[in-house]
Amino acid sequence: MTNSSIRFRPAERADAAAIGDIVRAAYAKWVPLIGREPLPMRADYDKAVAEHPFDLAVEGDRMVGMLETMPTDDHLWIENVCVTPQAQGRGIGRLLLERAEQKALEAGRPELRLLTNGAFAANVLLYKRHGYTIDREEPFMGGVTVYMSKRLTR
Repeated sequence: MTNSSIRFRPAERADAAAIGDIVRAAYAKWVPLIGREPLPMRADYDKAVAEHPFDLAVEGDRMVGMLETMPTDDHLWIENVCVTPQAQGRGIGRLLLERAEQKALEAGRPELRLLTNGAFAANVLLYKRHGYTIDREEPFMGGVTVYMSKRLTR
């Protein structure tokens, strides 16, 4: 299947368990690298879906990825973006990041911000390829948190 088979829909409360499953599957590969579950694997998605906008990437009748965002006064925060392992490498992550840009512009927010674990080099490179720059790095739980942002223009 191609990217054209991907559609987006907002998450509903009933999607929380499936979102948690996607997150756990997508982040599982990082557990051996950092020696613990990344924080998104431990999040309460019932609470998160009730409090934040989620966009689900759907292919046929399957969720293959998700984007969790939080609008702030001056930017759109990307709390989480991930793609199921079976669907990775097909550009779905790029579509989700483009979706975040669209949401930010629609909300009048000229900037996107996110953070990732510095050990997740592939993620840092992915974000850089999509125009994000590193703003700062901070020690966290024996590793480094990388804060990144992207300015948007209409």
